[in-house]
Amino acid sequence: MSASGRAKIAVVGSANMDLVGLAEKLPRPGETVLGDDFVMTPGGKGANQAIAAARAGGDTTFLGAIGSDAFGVTLGSRLAATGVDTTHLRTSYGSSGVAVIMVDRAGENSILVSPGANRSFLDLTDEERACVAGADVLLCQQEIPLATVAAALTAGRAAGTRTVLNAAPAMDLPPGLLDQVDLLVVNETEARAITGGSASDMAALLALVPRVVLTLSGAGSRYADREGRDEQVPAYRVEVADTTAAGDAFTGALAVAWAEGRDLIEAVRWANAAGAACVRKVGASNALPSRDEIDAIFRG
Repeated sequence: MSASGRAKIAVVGSANMDLVGLAEKLPRPGETVLGDDFVMTPGGKGANQAIAAARAGGDTTFLGAIGSDAFGVTLGSRLAATGVDTTHLRTSYGSSGVAVIMVDRAGENSILVSPGANRSFLDLTDEERACVAGADVLLCQQEIPLATVAAALTAGRAAGTRTVLNAAPAMDLPPGLLDQVDLLVVNETEARAITGGSASDMAALLALVPRVVLTLSGAGSRYADREGRDEQVPAYRVEVADTTAAGDAFTGALAVAWAEGRDLIEAVRWANAAGAACVRKVGASNALPSRDEIDAIFRG
């Protein structure tokens, strides 16, 4: 815990600027269409989860890289404005990470992600390793080089920091990476990518990590561990406006709840409430809920 008594969370991950264009239809190759609207919003799974953890009550530090462009200034400002410690935020000469997203009126989308500065985030400095070692929980994703993810998880495990990997986006993992993970958070697609089989095969996942949370969208979540617990945790019923950042709200809140010493099934239930609070709003990082909003749903 920090001097303030709050759980200390270190997030190692990505920061992107999302450029979202809305149109009646998606353009075909070589075609230009007139759009209805345009939205520019800070994103990236790492930055989103850091903001989610900070708003959920965690003393949160973000370790990542932004570019030397105007997008980088905006990304850094959004993180700092939401209470995230950006002391270890690197600035790399060139472009920040950018996601160019086109959405039609039926909700179909086409996405191009340029990693930009995220690709430059290679390994950890001694100061960054000390930050990871001093945290109660380390939270990682897979939108930065996997060698950096592995280095962070290894540093966390060596220091006794609880390590959480949200294995998103789905991809092949290098040998040994999961050996450093205390808690794996995956959706069904990501689970299949790891096991090569059924998403519901918790035994296959538990052969690789000691604890697993499987997120099931509107059906809630499922928690299982090597001690024999395996429980479905239902979702909260709310009016849904936008599901974009629900997974990041869930994962950030889960890290805070576990760092505070809650039983993991209760922590998953509280994280479900965070996801429910998030989907009631339109947007990404701006929709991530406060602790009061999470508690209001959790306590009913």
